Amino acid sequence: MSSSPQFQAREWVRDSTPVRPVSLRARMLPVSGAWRTGSPAGLRSFMHIGDLELEAGGVLPNVSVAYETWGTLNEAGDNAILVLHALTGDSHVTRNTAHPIEGESAGWWEDMVGPGAPIDTNKFFVVAPNVLGGCQGTTGPATNAPDDKPWGSQFPVITIRDQVSAEIEFTKALGLTSWSLIIGASMGGLRVLEWGIMGPERGVRVGALGVIAASSQATGDQIAWAHPQIAVIEADPYFNGGDYYDAPDGEGPTTGLGIARQIAHTTYRSARELDQRFGRIPQNAEDPMYGGRFAVQSYLDHHADKLAKRFDANSYLVLTQAMLTHDLGRDRGGIRDALKLIKCPTLIVAVDSDRLFLPQESHKMSTLIPGAEPTKILHSDFGHDGFLIEFDQLAPMVGKFVRKHVGV
Repeated sequence: MSSSPQFQAREWVRDSTPVRPVSLRARMLPVSGAWRTGSPAGLRSFMHIGDLELEAGGVLPNVSVAYETWGTLNEAGDNAILVLHALTGDSHVTRNTAHPIEGESAGWWEDMVGPGAPIDTNKFFVVAPNVLGGCQGTTGPATNAPDDKPWGSQFPVITIRDQVSAEIEFTKALGLTSWSLIIGASMGGLRVLEWGIMGPERGVRVGALGVIAASSQATGDQIAWAHPQIAVIEADPYFNGGDYYDAPDGEGPTTGLGIARQIAHTTYRSARELDQRFGRIPQNAEDPMYGGRFAVQSYLDHHADKLAKRFDANSYLVLTQAMLTHDLGRDRGGIRDALKLIKCPTLIVAVDSDRLFLPQESHKMSTLIPGAEPTKILHSDFGHDGFLIEFDQLAPMVGKFVRKHVGV
């Protein structure tokens, strides 16, 4: 059969047809997309909060938090809102339209935060910090350790509670004693839940909470999805145990990071959307029968490439591990008892097609948090990422909650 004319013709087509584009590494991507110590600050401000005791033991020294602000703190100091970003987000929530900066990029929640938006920067003083362990200015694996070299493999294990501990110290360093609202989605939502307990315990009043597409503890399914993401980064031949920052461009663990992003992005969208949007359509002239890609593969390659340009492989590992150890009930008598400790009004929003943070987890929180409203549902084909897309539904939910519980 191998000598048949049909087989020979197919072989000739395969050999003469372009196959996959060059790999991420061949595009000479930066070793890391992280902000590095000594780089221009850009729109960031920095707050030094000192040494931080960690939940797993030990102390992380000389911690700094990068952040951005919008609006003005009133004389009473009671109009401050804290916005917490997701895994690969950062402090750039929205543009500062009151003081426009040439070339400033759009923020990740532009329709939710700004003048006249549900979180109205004409009324509120809005603050967004980069998370502890992140890669856009706050102390993390890519920032310098006390020896003036990047932390890299020496960066310690941190938890969601450690991240909130850093944010509490950051709050105090800002001179604030309260937040009228703390709101976040996905990993940001995990921190919002911890804030609902830890803030009052440590002297920071929390007026209200907004928990979007999140859960009270990591599930077995989430841990399973994260496992290959962690493994593929650590298996990248350029990962070097986490100490890669001195390598030249094109020799960082960008392939591993990109594949991890592809796995994760699949969980961020829904099966319905991917099938309806892409189905089995080939990517342009590429033929999947002969080494080419389907359009959905090209889509995932694109998102892998984008993340490798702006994020850091070590931070991805550190933050993913923090999410996996998330358990609001740890040392608090279990989830039911822990959720009952949250006393302030709480907005809980789920996405009906979310296959990463399942809606039933949101319903459980709504039932057990004393001040929670019934779960609000975003109807979306976009899956978990619905909180970044369905503003026509989410904005009225947040706006109504803010008017009811966060008026100033």
